[in-house]
Amino acid sequence: MRYDYELLIIGAGSGGVRCARICASKGLKVAIVESQELGGTCVNVGCIPKKLFVYASEYGQKFKESEGFGWSIEGSSFEWQRLIRNKNKEIGRLNGIYKNLLEKSGVKIIKGSAFITGPHSVKVEKKTYSAKNILIATGGKPYVPNFPGNEHTITSNEAFFLKSLPKKILIVGGGYIAVEFAGIFNGMGVDTHLMHRGPLFLKGFDIDIRNKIKEEYINHGVKTYFSKEVESINENMLTGLSKKSNQHKYSIKIKSSSEIQADLIMCATGRVPNISKLWLDELNIVLNGDGTIKVDEYYRTSIKSIFALGDVIGKKELTPVAIAEAMALSAYFTEGKKPFVNYYNIPTAIFSTPNSASVGYTEEEALIKFRDDLQIYKTHFKPMKQTLGGGLTKVFMKLIVVKSTNKVVGCHMVGDHAGEIIQGLAIAIKSGATKKDFDNTIAIHPTAAEEFVTLK
Repeated sequence: MRYDYELLIIGAGSGGVRCARICASKGLKVAIVESQELGGTCVNVGCIPKKLFVYASEYGQKFKESEGFGWSIEGSSFEWQRLIRNKNKEIGRLNGIYKNLLEKSGVKIIKGSAFITGPHSVKVEKKTYSAKNILIATGGKPYVPNFPGNEHTITSNEAFFLKSLPKKILIVGGGYIAVEFAGIFNGMGVDTHLMHRGPLFLKGFDIDIRNKIKEEYINHGVKTYFSKEVESINENMLTGLSKKSNQHKYSIKIKSSSEIQADLIMCATGRVPNISKLWLDELNIVLNGDGTIKVDEYYRTSIKSIFALGDVIGKKELTPVAIAEAMALSAYFTEGKKPFVNYYNIPTAIFSTPNSASVGYTEEEALIKFRDDLQIYKTHFKPMKQTLGGGLTKVFMKLIVVKSTNKVVGCHMVGDHAGEIIQGLAIAIKSGATKKDFDNTIAIHPTAAEEFVTLK
């Protein structure tokens, strides 16, 4: 059968674009469909703008620290709208790069909303395209719990386009997005409150990391609430007089508790697959219990000509993972190679204030796996920069070692540049490095990272 395209990809995020480019460059006729800006969540309302906001939020503290090094920063101020304009300009530049890369690779870009109408057909707006294979790479979208007044909330998507900063914000959630935005808003001078329904945020991360970030956030002025849930939100009726007072825009009723006042409520309560508009139900495509798309070892759905990758399949919701899946699947489409992605020992970072990063087992996971065959190494120290710069932030580092093999199976850090440091150590962990290998590595002095090779 003759098709319009050999491969039609729905979703121009990191995974979709990478797969499209590789396949097109190797001779396949490829089209990619996107209803919004190119680059997906990461480029437009995720990793990239969030990291820019993290950088912006850190300067206030850096200005204070600079005084200890002889600098006088007088009359400094922060302009939110200038940050937004500059952020938008940079994102626009990246959108253009994605467009050029796709076009130079020979990929046809189709703008509009896609609907899968059959095993080999996709409808975009009013036109239907046929394809030998279809790839779903539509990513995820924020989830907002159902409670009275939830229409008054925003998500991380809207946070990147606020017209002005609120005086007081309540962030609801306990994952890395909630924690990161709490650090961002707090660093920008917003009275920041963080509420999580669990006993401690960042479930799934090492317990020492979770406790350390909690400690740092409290020290930095973030108000935290645990084991609390929003019951309802009501908009306060503000008069001209009350607008000039300390009254806030919303009253938030907390289950089995009192009320909290805030000018903005942000829900960072998880993400769900962005597949509701694809007509998957009509095709009887099988889903997992959590609503993600079920795929086999070839990333095929229950319809063998329809594939899926990235956040929609629920393996590991990280941009580099989606890219790795795209590269593996591209090799299958172009060379017939069975796709393979190693999901073990994937490093990850929380761009909190301060940053945190991890690779390998948490202590809790290691105890289950190795029981008492473990040796835990920890250090907690004031970094050199703070000796003159002042500040309360201390660096925390942790190595988890299997005693019988001397193999390092977990590495965790909270402190400046944690992501940069752990990225290098992830190679060592992936390669099976032992504690002896760490000990035999001569340190770079003076650095915070040298502590990883001097732990006793």
